Amino acid sequence: MNDSSWGTPQTGYWGPSDQGPGRGAVPAGPAYDAHQAQQTRPMPIVPDVPEHGGDQDADRGVARLSGPLFRDEPTRARPLPGEVPQNPEPMPHAPQPAPAPQKKSAGRDLGAAIGVGVGLGAVIVASLFFVKAVFVGVIAVAVVVGLWELTTRLDERKGTKAPLVPLALGGAAMVVAGYARGAEGAWVAMALTTLAVLVWRMTAPPEGYLKDVTAGVFAAFYVPFLATFVAMLLKAEDGPWRVLTFLLLTVVSDTGAYAVGWRFGKHKLAPRISPGKTREGLLGAIGFSMVAGALCMQFLIEDGQWWQGLLLGLAVAASATLGDLGESMIKRDLGIKDMGTLLPGHGGIMDRLDSLLPTAPVVWLLLAIFVGTG
Repeated sequence: MNDSSWGTPQTGYWGPSDQGPGRGAVPAGPAYDAHQAQQTRPMPIVPDVPEHGGDQDADRGVARLSGPLFRDEPTRARPLPGEVPQNPEPMPHAPQPAPAPQKKSAGRDLGAAIGVGVGLGAVIVASLFFVKAVFVGVIAVAVVVGLWELTTRLDERKGTKAPLVPLALGGAAMVVAGYARGAEGAWVAMALTTLAVLVWRMTAPPEGYLKDVTAGVFAAFYVPFLATFVAMLLKAEDGPWRVLTFLLLTVVSDTGAYAVGWRFGKHKLAPRISPGKTREGLLGAIGFSMVAGALCMQFLIEDGQWWQGLLLGLAVAASATLGDLGESMIKRDLGIKDMGTLLPGHGGIMDRLDSLLPTAPVVWLLLAIFVGTG
């Protein structure tokens, strides 16, 4: 075959040469040899098809390619007019159905939480009104368990080894001293507990000493010292009613915040610390606790006045919320959700003491101002 009968690549395409009379049109394609050229087939010319074709294309007589463009591509049959395809492909611009609204969840096992709460309340009330010393023991046990949870989490998450033995012994002694000797006894026990922590940690290597004893002193103040004010409330003649007022106001504050926030909460109170808390929930806590405070001061506390209860309820709502946020801050720093798993539906003991501990000194101080220490 004469190579001069083919075009050159510089023309941009390949076609028949004028020098080859009698030769037929050669299909467009790359430069093959003669044998390969005879084996090629011309590609059909497909006119441009509008992106959104339809019946208009049929009216205009536009030819469509009915088969696959390549041999390996499977043939896809077009549905007949009026036929619904079995697996229709979604249109890129078709409106998608809106997702079904999700029901709000309480976030915990509400049944277990209520059952545990009722059981704890029964134990507290029974010990509170029958034998005061038994209730002091309940406080001491709660303090020791709370210290165990806190020091264990500090060790697991931060490698901080706050000495548990002097903290547990000193914490229990602190509660008893507060009940027996009042504020003076509580401060003396706190000082001795701090000294015990400093000395106990000396038996270990010096690395991390400052970190460990600082965590130990913090734990001693945060759990047993604040809990001592509950024992000091109990010391008064009407001590059981004072403690009951303290517990009721704190529980009502938490309940009001939960109920109102869960139902109406839209504006976050402290999203970086506790995303679940809302400003509406805080208003619910204030309203519920002020009403409960007025009722408790009027009917439970001797010589109490209803307006004093309004102030007491407002202070309890503030301290309980701050205590809950403080506990949330600690748990966020440790990277945990709960301090423990001892109480189903609640978490650990410390997860129930978070709002009670900072509220105890507030209630003790305001009752001392309003009606005296008794």
